[in-house]
Amino acid sequence: MSKASVSLVKVSEVYESLGQALDLCDGLAGLQVDDKILLKPNIVSWDFDYPFPPYGVVTTSTVIQALVQILVERGFKNLIIGEGSLPGPKPQGDAIYEALGYGKLRDRYGVRLVDFNAEPFITTDYGDGFKLDIAQEALAVDKIINIPVLKTHNQAKVSLGIKNLKGCLSRRSKQFCHGLDQEELNLTFPRIIEKLPVALTIIDGLYTLEKGPGPTGKAYPKGLLLASRDPLACDLVGAAVLGYGAQEVPHLAFYAEKHGYSLELSDYEVKGESIEGYRGRIDYDFEWSEDNTGPAGFEKRGITGLAIRKYDSSLCTGCSVQFNPMLILLASAFKGEPFNRIELVSGKQQLASAGFNTTILFGKCACHLNKNNPNINQAITLWGCPPDLEKMVEELGKEGIQCDFNEYVRFRNYLFDRYKGKEGYNPEDWTIE
Repeated sequence: MSKASVSLVKVSEVYESLGQALDLCDGLAGLQVDDKILLKPNIVSWDFDYPFPPYGVVTTSTVIQALVQILVERGFKNLIIGEGSLPGPKPQGDAIYEALGYGKLRDRYGVRLVDFNAEPFITTDYGDGFKLDIAQEALAVDKIINIPVLKTHNQAKVSLGIKNLKGCLSRRSKQFCHGLDQEELNLTFPRIIEKLPVALTIIDGLYTLEKGPGPTGKAYPKGLLLASRDPLACDLVGAAVLGYGAQEVPHLAFYAEKHGYSLELSDYEVKGESIEGYRGRIDYDFEWSEDNTGPAGFEKRGITGLAIRKYDSSLCTGCSVQFNPMLILLASAFKGEPFNRIELVSGKQQLASAGFNTTILFGKCACHLNKNNPNINQAITLWGCPPDLEKMVEELGKEGIQCDFNEYVRFRNYLFDRYKGKEGYNPEDWTIE
């Protein structure tokens, strides 16, 4: 039996290099020209209010453009781009697609653009009591080409092809995937692919991201493309490039065991470049104090009297996106004096501890879980999924915790400005020619 192959290509020019990657792994062999094909990029989030650096966070438009062009040239006409980005008060998919230049692909090639958040979801039974609401459009296509980014993830260690399919779920099912015990994150999202016709995975490694999956992580130019018709093989090689062995990544180990696949790289054929030439471990998680009272940076600043419990895998994407901004805001309230014994808990399993004067419940899950907790003397409930940052500043201010929202604005500008003018970081990678 032949080994599943994975292309690993150093990018010279995106169109040419992608064509090479597809040819090396025979990537289009499983597609018929009359197939309805969904292209699933990674657009985990976007922001129209503050500067948003997409490096290593969002699939580059240059790779999407090159893929569409190659598919059309080889006779594939029925193409859809679909994603379910982190939803706001109302779906923003159409505006995000325009910002990424996808409208030109619609006008030029007839590609249909679908915002999963604005379309129906179908409750899909996996046959063992496990159910997920999957985008109707994703279930209706003949084949899916999955185009994730080469990045780490602070809850899943790596976020590659298998993880990227979480964007096909409804908001409710995304939240469900951040559950407990047998519904824990690394045991739930790897199952999504079982009901989806994924024919090809292309990992966009033009940039890579440490401490992902969002823009609070740090991106580096990498200049790679990976491709395979085998989704696990592609993710194994992607994880290796990021510096992680398969056994270190729980969701890859779970997927392989469930489906009887090997985790040994030697059981797969890597074509093109050598993994060793590009392997480099980058951190997936933020440093926290040993006593679990806050990020390492708080210790360095001398912030005391405040215990922020580290997020766990039950914190869903919405609250995860707001977690770092929350830290910035609380740090802005530090004026040199200790906080008045305050604890903050989040997610679906963190219970407030005894001995604190005030407990901040971050997000609706923490609010529900701790609503009758006898350890709480005074609660500040930050409802929402996720909590609104300006509302958070208001609620904390009522209790004498004076946060400066301008510090958050400065932080957002810093995240964007740190790449400006730097060699290897090209904002035009998120435009369509």
